[in-house]
Amino acid sequence: MTRAVCLLSSLATILLAGCGGPQMDASQMTAARPVDLGAIEATMSPSAGYRIGVGDRLNVRVFQVPDLSVDNLLTDTSGNIQMPLIGAVRSAGLTPDELSVEIAARLSERYLRNPQVTVTVTAAASQKVTVDGAVTKPGVYEMRGATSLLQSIAMAEGPTRIADLTKVAVFRTIDGQRSVAVFDLAAIRQGRAADPQVFGDDIIVVDTSRLSARMQDVVSLIPALAIFRAY
Repeated sequence: MTRAVCLLSSLATILLAGCGGPQMDASQMTAARPVDLGAIEATMSPSAGYRIGVGDRLNVRVFQVPDLSVDNLLTDTSGNIQMPLIGAVRSAGLTPDELSVEIAARLSERYLRNPQVTVTVTAAASQKVTVDGAVTKPGVYEMRGATSLLQSIAMAEGPTRIADLTKVAVFRTIDGQRSVAVFDLAAIRQGRAADPQVFGDDIIVVDTSRLSARMQDVVSLIPALAIFRAY
């Protein structure tokens, strides 16, 4: 029996036996918005806000259908991955949750009823973070998977000896709006505050006194509470 026949046979079994299984609830998905990172750090998935890019490698799991579960899928230069049965699926620019929903929708069109799909980023090649200000080696650094604020600063070989660690700004675009949050790096190092995840295209500035006068005025109005505010 060929692989294609075996695969279709497996799908038929799932369609007959799996109609009563749990369903994906798209209403549970939330769009990016200003959030208190410290409050959700313990429960947030490491790749929840990560946007897939060209060169990233993914694992795709389809519940109870091992023939459709694929490891080490490469996001090619066109921004697609290649899935069994459904072929090319656009992945670049989507979060893992968004891609899971897209794959599930494509599978449900012809092959499965209420498929449950999970996408995991196993190797991130395209995301970069900028670390500036009072660090040993300011620059743009490539992130490999989930990366925290401490890890990002470590890539720049750490803060200088005269840096004010109580005022570290992270600039981020959220829903098209430029936002900033201020973190107390000293408290994070001492375990008194959560070490937040940083995302691709974030700009980290250690010691906000290194910012322009205008930006210092903006940041001075924001307490170090790990809350992103638009400016």
